[in-house]
Amino acid sequence: MSIELNKIPVSVIIPAKNEELNLPACLESVARADEIFVVDSQSSDHSGEITRHYGANLVQFYFNGGWPKKKNWSLENLPLRNEWILIVDCDERIPSELWDEIAIAIQNPEYNGYYLNRKVFFLGKWIRYGGKYPDWNLRLFKHKLGRYENLKTEDIPNTGDNEVHEHVILQGKVGYLKNDMLHIDFRDIYHWLERHNRYSNWEARVYYNLLSGQGNEGTIGSNLFGDAVQRKRFLKKIWVRLPFKPLLRFILFYIIRLGFLDGKAGYIYARLLSQYEYQIGVKLYELRNFGGALNIANLSQSAPVQAKSEVLTR
Repeated sequence: MSIELNKIPVSVIIPAKNEELNLPACLESVARADEIFVVDSQSSDHSGEITRHYGANLVQFYFNGGWPKKKNWSLENLPLRNEWILIVDCDERIPSELWDEIAIAIQNPEYNGYYLNRKVFFLGKWIRYGGKYPDWNLRLFKHKLGRYENLKTEDIPNTGDNEVHEHVILQGKVGYLKNDMLHIDFRDIYHWLERHNRYSNWEARVYYNLLSGQGNEGTIGSNLFGDAVQRKRFLKKIWVRLPFKPLLRFILFYIIRLGFLDGKAGYIYARLLSQYEYQIGVKLYELRNFGGALNIANLSQSAPVQAKSEVLTR
């Protein structure tokens, strides 16, 4: 465990659940922060012991199935002693050169937040192509001025208790930092598939909301002439209406955006993203055929009368 004498006046928030493989490297990388909170969801592994070993604050979050989720709850309830906060996932690392830049950036009164660019590593290789880089995320900001948007997905089961693809709505001017953060997951492909099974529930609901014409109130909005995230949100409104999206996603990632230049890892990533898009489509079909709900069974039609009676009398 490294020790820094001159701490940077930033409070780090790390959402966690059963992250014993990723937490040590993550906590090492944020050791220069003045304050670190690991917001846990009753992990059953050694995440709590690891957090205490590194001297970070361990806080438990109990999800009630609604809103807010973990990051917004943390922004509202943690006793943060610094004006600036940095949101870091367990599979992310903050290199020393990025910390040097952060130390200078937070002294500039012109900005209330900064986008950080991510390098995503998959099967040990930086996925440089396929549209995965640059990957801008608003993670460093004045905590009193920013909150995560609500995309109205909390009624869908099995999406987790943490904001993942929601973005921060921030008051004031936002800048961009030059040095990259690193996304390196030490877990195996099983966990990638497990995670994206949950994500596809979330994505299906977002697609459903877009197709049903739900507005942008409470979100960052979509704007072809806005920032990178708003442009992506605008293009998504077109994307959800296209046919053959699994095939299109593979072609877009692997061929048009040059994912083949990342070798075998790039090909596997492209295939998995195509599979992920298919999962979203199947779950979207389920939503559209069951009135906006997943995992619906009509017992009056599918169960025998005696079985139905048994359920009611137990």
